[in-house]
Amino acid sequence: MADEKSYKYVIVGGGVAGGYAAREFTNQGLKPGELAIISKEPVPPFERPELSKVYIDSGANPTLAKHYVCAGTGGERQYPKWYKDKGIDLILSTEIVKADLASKTLVSDDGQIFKYQTLLIATGSTFVRLSEFGIQEADIKNIFYLREIEDSDELALAMEIYKKGGKTVVIGGGYLGLELSAALRANNHEVTMIFPEPWIMHQLFTAEMASFYEGYYANKGIKIIKGTLATGFNTNSNGEVTEVKLDDGRILEAGMVVVGVGGRPVTSLFKGQVVEEKGGIKTDALFKTSVPNVYALGDVATFPMKIYGEMRRVEHADHARKSAVHAVKAIKAVEEGRTVPDYDYLPYFYSRFFDLSWEFYGDNVGETILFGDNDPKNSKPKFGTYWVKDGRVVGVFLEGGTSEENKAIANVARAQPSVESLDVLSKEGLSFATNLYSNTL
Repeated sequence: MADEKSYKYVIVGGGVAGGYAAREFTNQGLKPGELAIISKEPVPPFERPELSKVYIDSGANPTLAKHYVCAGTGGERQYPKWYKDKGIDLILSTEIVKADLASKTLVSDDGQIFKYQTLLIATGSTFVRLSEFGIQEADIKNIFYLREIEDSDELALAMEIYKKGGKTVVIGGGYLGLELSAALRANNHEVTMIFPEPWIMHQLFTAEMASFYEGYYANKGIKIIKGTLATGFNTNSNGEVTEVKLDDGRILEAGMVVVGVGGRPVTSLFKGQVVEEKGGIKTDALFKTSVPNVYALGDVATFPMKIYGEMRRVEHADHARKSAVHAVKAIKAVEEGRTVPDYDYLPYFYSRFFDLSWEFYGDNVGETILFGDNDPKNSKPKFGTYWVKDGRVVGVFLEGGTSEENKAIANVARAQPSVESLDVLSKEGLSFATNLYSNTL
C-alpha cells in the first residue's frame, strides 16, 4: 500500500497563488508540518508574468531565482530554504491525478496519497493548443507555447539558436503575443504577428488605442497581419516548421512559431465534485467552494466581484496574489471564530515591453474618451482612455504614467465619479484623474 501523508492544509498548484498563500499562512502563525504545497513543476512558486517579460530576454541576464515569489510585490523571495525553514513541505515534480473531496484524499502520479483537513485549489491556467482548433501539424518541432518554466527554457534556447536572421511567426494578438513579439524582436528576430481579430489586444483596447501599439510595433520592424488564422504548417525533412499557412492562402516563412491564443483554468480534477460557473470553480466572497473546507484561488475561481455586483473569473497575477491572501485570512478567521470582510477586488491589468508600460483599472464598458499623445513616432508617448457608463467613469487606461498617476487612475476606477460630459472629460484628460486623486489623499 502506498505511503500516506496527512496535513492540516494542502495547496495544489505551485504558481503565484500557491506561493502567496504560503506566505500568508506563515504570517498567520503556521506551525511546522501543517502545510504542504504540491506542484507538478520542478521549481518553487515564481512570478509567472516574468516568463514573457524578462525571463526569455537573454539581454536581461535572467535567472529564475530573481523571480521567486514574493518578488512581484517587493517581498522576501521564497527560495527553497524559505519553505524548509518555515516547516512547509514543498513537494515538486509531483502531479495530482485524482482528487476525492468527499474523503479529503489526493493521489499523485507516483501513487502517493495525501490527506488534508483544508484544501486550497491553486492549479491556475494552461494554454490552449492549436490542435484544439483542428490544426493537425500543431505539435511539430519549433512550435512553442509559454506557460511553465520548461516552456520558457525551451523557447529561450530556440531564440538563441535561431536569432541570426531567423524568421519567427507569433500567433495571437493578446498579452502573450504583444510581450513575446517584443522580446523576440529585442533578440534580433524577424517577427510577424498574426491574429484573427480586427486589432491588437481586442478584448481590452479600443481601435484608437490599438492603432498606437500597432504603429509602434511597425516602427520596431514587427509585421502585423490582422484578421487571419493559421490553418497549418509545412516542415523540412527533420520535421521542423518551415512555413505557416494562413486561411487567406498566404504562406509565411518561419524557423520558429510562438503561440499565445489564450488559456483555460485547470479544473478537470474536480469536475462533478464542486459547483462550476463561467468556466471556473464557483466560490463565495471568501473563496469557499460548494464543498466544505475546500477553497479555490486565482485563475480557477469564479467569485462575486463586489464592485460590479456579478460573478466573474479573472486571469491575472494581481488577483492570484490578492485572492490567495484573502482566502488564507478567511480560513484562519473561521478557525478562530472571527470574520473577515468580503473580497472587494478592483480589476487591474498591466503590461510592459520595449520602452512602454501601461496600466488599466476597472471595467472596459461604455463610451470611451482618448486623451494625451498617442503618436507612435514619439519617443515618450503618454496617453490614456476613460470608459464612461451611465455618466460615470468605470475604467481608466494609461500608457507611460508615473507611479502617482497610476494610483490616481486606480482611485478613479474605484470611486467611479460622475462626469459632466464626455467633452469636458476629453478636455481635462489625465488631470481629471490626478486632480481627483490629490483631493482624496
